[in-house]
Amino acid sequence: MTLQLDERQRAMLAEMGIKLWLPKAAPATPETVAASADQAGAGARFDSEPVQPAAAAPSIARAAAAPSSPRPRPVAPSEGATPAPESRSAMALGPRPEGVADMDWLQLEATVAACRACGLCAGRTQTVFGVGARSADWMVIGEAPGENEDRQGQPFVGQAGKLLDAMLAAIGLSRQVESASESIAARADQAGAEGQKGLKRGVYIANVLKCRPPGNRNPQPDEIAQCEPYLRRQVALVQPKIILAMGRFAVQSLLQTTEPIGRLRGRVHTYEGVPVIVTYHPAYLLRALPDKAKAWQDLCLALEVMGGQDGR
Repeated sequence: MTLQLDERQRAMLAEMGIKLWLPKAAPATPETVAASADQAGAGARFDSEPVQPAAAAPSIARAAAAPSSPRPRPVAPSEGATPAPESRSAMALGPRPEGVADMDWLQLEATVAACRACGLCAGRTQTVFGVGARSADWMVIGEAPGENEDRQGQPFVGQAGKLLDAMLAAIGLSRQVESASESIAARADQAGAEGQKGLKRGVYIANVLKCRPPGNRNPQPDEIAQCEPYLRRQVALVQPKIILAMGRFAVQSLLQTTEPIGRLRGRVHTYEGVPVIVTYHPAYLLRALPDKAKAWQDLCLALEVMGGQDGR
């Protein structure tokens, strides 16, 4: 649109100091040049340089014609490089080794460390086999390793592990394995006063799963099924007189049930012929402090069961 101004309007704009910039619709002629000279005396300035969009066209054309930068090509992983967890999981899965039921401790632990029967092998730092006395009357079975367990290679560490150790100490148990000389010396020192009742007895601690689920999620049924033969063999090697099952997944896996812990507590169950007492996981008790009293009742029940076995 062309702005039409008369002489009076142009003079007013000039007095106000307003400068107008208008494109020229046609090439300059002697008449327009003369008009511009006349207007310059009145103070109004009109730019006679029209905008030339086409002037940028050559540079745009050159840019369009220039070859585009090649897209980066995927780099093949170097030999020996560690694949991503997803690809590593897909590559590493294989059948569980046979003959688990006949393995000794060394064979079983080595087999568990090398196991790649489920996808959990892809994300683990290390397997969590078990800890404690490998010939014990008591066996504690938990659910699955957490972050601390995966890092340290032992079950029940961190705050939950400290609570478990306190619970075990309250009934005279310890995960610490005494040497033969220490055990003999302890018996000699305490035989006169407290006898065997004053000694801390050993306990073996293991989990249903030997690898940490990602993000500490709940174990999957197929993962539990792959690890179950390892746990069964551990129970056969330890030959405990009683099992403390701690946590929903440990309880449901051992007893092959979907009932909640609240309905299973207070009764004696069995696994592979061994009495099983059901109780809450220490990690749960840290969040639900009132249920610690129920856990103590479960420990007392386990002591009663053990007392009945020792009296036979």
